Amino acid sequence: MKVKKTIPIYQSILIIGFVVLVNSCSNTAKESKKKEAEETIYASEVIPFFEHWNLILGDGSNVGQAIDYEHKDYFYTANDEQGNWVVFKSPNAGDTHGTSNNTRTELAQLKKWYPATADDKLTATLKVMNVSATGDARVAASYAVVVGQIHSADGHENEPLKIFYKKFPGHSKGSVFWHYEINTAGDDNAGRWDYSTAVWGYDFSVVGSEVNTFPEESEDGIALGEEFSYEIKVKDGMMYLTFTSEGHEPKTFTKNLIKSEYIKTADIPEQTQNLFVPIGQDGVERENAYAGEGCFFKLGCYNQTNGLSPEVNKNWCSGAETFGGDIQKQYETGNYAEVWFKTASITVSDEAVSNQGYFTKND
Repeated sequence: MKVKKTIPIYQSILIIGFVVLVNSCSNTAKESKKKEAEETIYASEVIPFFEHWNLILGDGSNVGQAIDYEHKDYFYTANDEQGNWVVFKSPNAGDTHGTSNNTRTELAQLKKWYPATADDKLTATLKVMNVSATGDARVAASYAVVVGQIHSADGHENEPLKIFYKKFPGHSKGSVFWHYEINTAGDDNAGRWDYSTAVWGYDFSVVGSEVNTFPEESEDGIALGEEFSYEIKVKDGMMYLTFTSEGHEPKTFTKNLIKSEYIKTADIPEQTQNLFVPIGQDGVERENAYAGEGCFFKLGCYNQTNGLSPEVNKNWCSGAETFGGDIQKQYETGNYAEVWFKTASITVSDEAVSNQGYFTKND
């Protein structure tokens, strides 16, 4: 004979209540995850032009077109009182792309165009949020990040334009400047050099006297977190640059990309004589500069501070802290570059062609 077990009514209520509670918690967790997924804002929603680019990450990988994509270590979105931003982040040390010694989280244009026949444009509004906390003040590249470029896809793959932001430790404001790198004559590119032009603050050549001794702070600088914009236009062989920032004088510059100013040793400017020639970078440029070479835009966070010894190159090797390449440790200690972009646009001419050869060579 089986004895029927009777459960007191208060226990039944407890058991039923527990089941309801468990189901409620489970449903809440599921709803929370669903809501989080629904609320994810991707970079391609903030700046809808990612079909024109491949995204290179700070681990050296090419992830292709970053549509509905994020990577919490390198590339994601953030929000503040001004709205949504696309965040590009690069440690001092990680796996690099191509032959560079520096890490980058950067967009590289899928098409290349030729300066002599170009009618191409890139615009961006951004703010730099961090540059490396360590480096060597005597090394010009220390504490700097490149936020926009024109890159050659052919020949030596040199760079007719790099737009920098740099801020020394302890300074409240940093500098914005741009570089032209010569397209070196001949087959040996070891003699290449940059010429730097200040926009706001100093140019690249202003360095400290000792490892941790910095120059005086510039009066017309840009602070971390302060918004500025650039426009790069290349048309019929000429490059036109425009820089704007609220509270600062707008600046414009023009550079011929298909006719060189530096075809003889006597043409090398004094800045270069002082900065690059002493370390053997004393080449001259081919007469037609970048004519005949496919060029393309880049945009993002190309960290110029690395952990290589200044003995390797006293202009480009910062000897900064890298914690053996530990990315999270670098982020925790401020040894990284971070750039936020609010808006950007690109105009690509009909004459532009595939840039796949560059990626095949460098990926």
